[in-house]
Amino acid sequence: MKKNLIITIMLFLCVGISFAQKDTITVISFNIRYNNPGDGDNIWDNRKASVVKMVEMERPDFLCIQEAYMVQLSYLLDKLPDYKYIGVGRDDGKQGGEHMAILYRADRYEWSSHGDFWLSETPDVCSRGWDAACHRIVTWGFFKDKKSGKYLYCFNTHLDHVGEVARRESVKLITDRIKQIALDKKYNKAFDKKAPIFLTGDFNSGTESEIFEPLKKIMRQAREDAPVTDHRGTFNGWGNAPNNIVIDHIFYKNATPILFQTLDSDQYGRWLISDHYPVKCVFVR
Repeated sequence: MKKNLIITIMLFLCVGISFAQKDTITVISFNIRYNNPGDGDNIWDNRKASVVKMVEMERPDFLCIQEAYMVQLSYLLDKLPDYKYIGVGRDDGKQGGEHMAILYRADRYEWSSHGDFWLSETPDVCSRGWDAACHRIVTWGFFKDKKSGKYLYCFNTHLDHVGEVARRESVKLITDRIKQIALDKKYNKAFDKKAPIFLTGDFNSGTESEIFEPLKKIMRQAREDAPVTDHRGTFNGWGNAPNNIVIDHIFYKNATPILFQTLDSDQYGRWLISDHYPVKCVFVR
């Protein structure tokens, strides 16, 4: 792992020279695994300090997390005072259940607008859609860079792990909402057609699946386009899964990815900080 890390750093430095004068935006998508007391040695209390260390070391501008209960989110915010968040619990639209929260560096960004919608036939109210086993939600934000005055969008989600129809229809709905929120100038006064758009999440599907066809018409895959990248598995199943299950993704528009990494090293004090590895991408505008 250390050899791979050194090679990645060297490649990143080579690629980064040509982008040195541009703004970089670092995005991490991370299913942190919900606070499950039945996880044995992998319970949240045993992992939480390493999750904080990961964030401190990687220093993302946007940390897009899935499955976070409020107790987990509160811990992260307490230990990471440079970050604020947007997002609601998927089970009641307040603090109930898992959050698809977006944590952002408050020293650099502020939100201009934000919202949430459910992945269902009635997305504007708390609801479960199609054949899904759980409530599923998207949290999104329209952020302003305090220094440059430029804007960007960030969307974060977690597709259902059971419902095949739900996953397919969810991608259609997310695509339509991105078109409305981020690509329709009627939606807000600060509309900028060149603003970067990021979509992160645990999609419970590989991007070769046909369900992504509508999304691929308007956005690209960071993992595929970054000149420094990997294709390692993102779901580890607490060390029991094969290293080829790639279901955590970062999509983008109006930006250039220069480094994509699956953060599967043991440098955070604990090898498995979740049953998923975080995925990270560095972009330039």
